[in-house]
Amino acid sequence: MPSNLFSSSPSRLKINVSKLSFASKVLMVYGALMWLACGLTFIVSLNDLRTIREVGIWIKPMKFMAATALFAWSTVWLTHLANERVSQGDAYKGICTLLVATSLFEVLYITYQASIGEASHYNRTDAFHALLYSVMGVVAVGLTASQAWLAWAIWKAQGRIAFSVTSLGVVIGLALTFLLSTISGGLLGGIQPPSGQGLPVLGWHFHKDIRPSHFLGVHAQQLIPLWGIFVDRSFGTYATRALGAGCGLYVILWGLLTWSSLGT
Repeated sequence: MPSNLFSSSPSRLKINVSKLSFASKVLMVYGALMWLACGLTFIVSLNDLRTIREVGIWIKPMKFMAATALFAWSTVWLTHLANERVSQGDAYKGICTLLVATSLFEVLYITYQASIGEASHYNRTDAFHALLYSVMGVVAVGLTASQAWLAWAIWKAQGRIAFSVTSLGVVIGLALTFLLSTISGGLLGGIQPPSGQGLPVLGWHFHKDIRPSHFLGVHAQQLIPLWGIFVDRSFGTYATRALGAGCGLYVILWGLLTWSSLGT
């Protein structure tokens, strides 16, 4: 890779909360509220034994609340990690607005449907619910597109200044989040997973269930940058190659899980 674009110098890991931009503070508060909502929903679930397809009705809302909280906080951290100047720009305000608007719609709709004992996903019982399910698909793409937009904003802001391997891991992770989760999410939207509780906590199955590969797609946002931090500090002059190898293996694993889930 060209030496004028990439460097192995490490980036800072700590965040000075007092110096966060207004948009970043909004995301931090939004994430905290989602964690709070998840905890309150858990309390409600303890006395509500209703199920949908053999799974407690509050499981899905809690998963989406927790995932949204992590997504919001990770966006702030990764922006700071790669290029904190991006968080002061107008593009970042748009990214944060898109993230909050799309994720909040999903969480509210999923939670409302759970409260009345009806499914949110794959619910095509009438034209209205079929429409909202389609809207959810568009909204989900918008949510992950916020990460592709952030990757581009970081790349553009960096200009010809050398990227650290850590920062490069952030950009790749954000881009893969959009690419992989959009593909697996599109497949998941048309293929309903098996009913019943699968693996503990996660609930997945490893047969005809695209959720494991979708998980890898969504959480490339955190896992690839974490790998970038590790190799930046451990592999010296081979850090860039180690980052590329890790990203390649990650995509291969995602592909294998996707392929196996589509098998008969």
